[in-house]
Amino acid sequence: MERKTDMRDILEKVQKGEISVEKAEQYLRRQPFEEMGFAKLDTHRELRSGFPEVIYCAGKPDEYLVSIYQKMYEKDGEVFGTRATAAQYELVRRALPQVQYDSVSKILKVEENLEEKAAKRIGKIAVCTAGTADIPVAEEAAQTAEYFGSCVMRVYDVGVSGLHRLLAHTETIQEANCVVAVAGMEGALASVIGGLVSNPVIAVPTSVGYGASMHGLSALLTMINSCANGIAVVNIDNGYGAGYMATQINRLAERQNV
Repeated sequence: MERKTDMRDILEKVQKGEISVEKAEQYLRRQPFEEMGFAKLDTHRELRSGFPEVIYCAGKPDEYLVSIYQKMYEKDGEVFGTRATAAQYELVRRALPQVQYDSVSKILKVEENLEEKAAKRIGKIAVCTAGTADIPVAEEAAQTAEYFGSCVMRVYDVGVSGLHRLLAHTETIQEANCVVAVAGMEGALASVIGGLVSNPVIAVPTSVGYGASMHGLSALLTMINSCANGIAVVNIDNGYGAGYMATQINRLAERQNV
């Protein structure tokens, strides 16, 4: 099993004389994807973007999913997947017994050195939900950001039907480099938070709500039409996209603070 190696690691090893220039050149000339026939794994994505490839598990045939997890684990030593089912977890676990599954966020991952990674997390992202029913999407965002190296503060069940609950956490959300606001129904939480903080807010509409919420469309339209400034909106239930973007913002903020 190979371990995750980035360009800086390679250059530092060349500088220290731990590997030859020829070996480093050989690594960097490798094909930037792994051909599997049914999939082409983007093995150079982290070199380009700073984030490794993530697996969207929903809808993948069983044998394809297991093969992809095995190959990515062989290449990187870690794997992160979203929207997995309990049945998919059982399938992958037969091949990779160390795989972990969270039934709330539906995240299926192999992650090593957890305590060491947790100690190295940077900055602060606040992930807030309007209601308890929004937590699955919020956890997808929070755990994505944590996997990618961000510190996350969770502020759950602080919707506008009881605004005092949110105001009790004002200091926490104002200290964050970025706030993820997750809400269904009318989606007003993002606008309220946008009026309280100076840093970016990523609004995540969820499909939580009764008939006229139209499976999240109502919340999406509210968030897009918010009169509060500094709010960006991702797709309905897209916790992963919010966690990814929040990490980008968090990394930039921390770089600026160094």
